[in-house]
Amino acid sequence: MTNEASRPASPETGQDPPRRDEDLAALLERLLAQVPDRTQKDLAAETGIAYPTLNAWMNRTRGTSRIDPEKLRVMVEVFRRWGVRTTPKEFFEAVGRPVPGPSADEREARLLKLYRQLPEARQRALLKDAEAMLQVSRIV
Repeated sequence: MTNEASRPASPETGQDPPRRDEDLAALLERLLAQVPDRTQKDLAAETGIAYPTLNAWMNRTRGTSRIDPEKLRVMVEVFRRWGVRTTPKEFFEAVGRPVPGPSADEREARLLKLYRQLPEARQRALLKDAEAMLQVSRIV
């Protein structure tokens, strides 16, 4: 009998089980292996990260604790465009950082999505509430 931790991935999903102890090099190797037609150079070019820097992370010759969080997010975006399932959480955990909340763009998109689902009268009320909150925050 297998327990939850050792159970292999479901054959229907075709996904590997999540790796909780991966460093950035192992994570990048695993994700790049899922897109055999892509290389480190492709990743560097599409993320705007210098190839020597990316290569040093892959070879573990350069530390990863001070990587700009936006670079981690950009790598997630590029892998997703390539059809690879990954999350910011995987990248932040791989460099030993706490996982931040949603980015400003993600919060804004969520707010807009919720706003669009409201009836028009509620949209107007929400705008009035937001304007009132802004006025109060300027006073405080």
